[in-house]
Amino acid sequence: MAQSHLHGLILAGGRGTRFWPRSRTNTPKQLLSFLGENSLIQETVERLKPLIPMENIWVLTNQHLEKEIRRQLPGVPRQQIIAEPAQRNTAPCLGLAAQVLYERDPEAVLGVFPADHHIGKPARFRQWIKPAIQAAKAGSLVTLGIAPRWAETGYGYLEFPKGIAAGHKLPTPLKRFREKPDAKTAQRFVKAGHYFWNAGIFFWRAGTFLNAMRQHLPKTAAVLAALPPFGQRNFTARLGEAYPLCDNISVDFGIMEKANNVVGLATDDFGWNDLGSWNAVYELLARDAAGNASRSPMVTEGASGNYVEAPGKLVALVGVDDLVVVDTPDALLVVHRSQAQRVGQLVKQLEAAGRKELL
Repeated sequence: MAQSHLHGLILAGGRGTRFWPRSRTNTPKQLLSFLGENSLIQETVERLKPLIPMENIWVLTNQHLEKEIRRQLPGVPRQQIIAEPAQRNTAPCLGLAAQVLYERDPEAVLGVFPADHHIGKPARFRQWIKPAIQAAKAGSLVTLGIAPRWAETGYGYLEFPKGIAAGHKLPTPLKRFREKPDAKTAQRFVKAGHYFWNAGIFFWRAGTFLNAMRQHLPKTAAVLAALPPFGQRNFTARLGEAYPLCDNISVDFGIMEKANNVVGLATDDFGWNDLGSWNAVYELLARDAAGNASRSPMVTEGASGNYVEAPGKLVALVGVDDLVVVDTPDALLVVHRSQAQRVGQLVKQLEAAGRKELL
C-alpha cells in the first residue's frame, strides 16, 4: 500500500484515574512519562514513525488535553489533533475519524492505537502491523490479539478458532468477543490456548468502517455524515452541536461484535502492556536484590517488593513489603501493590466530596 493512504489514529481522551495522584484531569497518564523521558503518547508516535508519516498522524482527545498534546507533539499537524466536544465512547470518535479521512482520501486505511500503552519491542510490533494493514485493505475490520501471559480478569478476550496459536501469521475470522471473565473462566481461557487479550488496536479502511457504522449504528452514522467538511469554518461549531447526539457506545459493543467481516491476528510477544496500574509500572522497571523499584531516591531496611516515586525527596522504607508510594506536592498515595487497581475508586470518592483541586 502506498504510504500516503495509511493513517494512524491515536486515542488520547482517557483520564487514567488508577495513576492518581500523578494522573489528573489536565495531565492524565498518556501525557506522563513512566519508563523513560518520553510521555506515553510521545512513545506511541515514535513507534509509528517508521511506518506512518507524521502528516498522516491524527489524535482524538478532549478539550482539557488539546493544548498540552499539541505542545508534546509538535510534528503532528495542529488541525489533526481533534478535541471531542463530549464523551461518547469509542464508536462515535472512530466514526468521526473515518468520516474525516474518507472525505479526504476514499482509499484511506486507518490504524487505531491507544495513547497509553507501553510496547517493549516496537520493531516486532511493526511487523504485525503490516499483515493487519493488508487485511484491512482487503475489506476486513482487523483487531490484534495479545497472547495472554496470565489469567487476567481485567481484559476482554478474543476467541479464535481452536488450533490458532500465538504467532499465527494469517488474519483469522474470530469466533466471538468475550467480556471480562471471572477468575475461573480466565484460567480456562488461558489453558485453552486460543483465547487472546483484546488490546483495542484496530485496522480498517475508512470506507469499510463507515459501511459498518451505517449498518449497526445508523443514528450515529447519520449524525456524522451531516457534518460539514473537515476544515470548514463552521465544522467545530457544528460538531459541538451534533456530537452529543451520537450513540454512547464502545466500538466493540457497537460494531465489532456484530459485524461479519471481523478478523484477528494472534500475535506473539511484542512487549505489550496497557499500564493499567502502578503495579504494572513496577513490573516493567529494574529492581534491586530485594525486589524494590524506584524512580526517585530510596533507602530500605528489611523492605522488599516496593515501588517508590517521590521526586525531590528521599523515601526510607523499613520492614514493609509490596507497597506503592507515590508523592506529589498536594497528595501522597500509599497502597499495597496487589490493590493498585482500586486507586481509581479513590478518585470517585474525591469527586463525590467535591475535591476538584485534587482531580
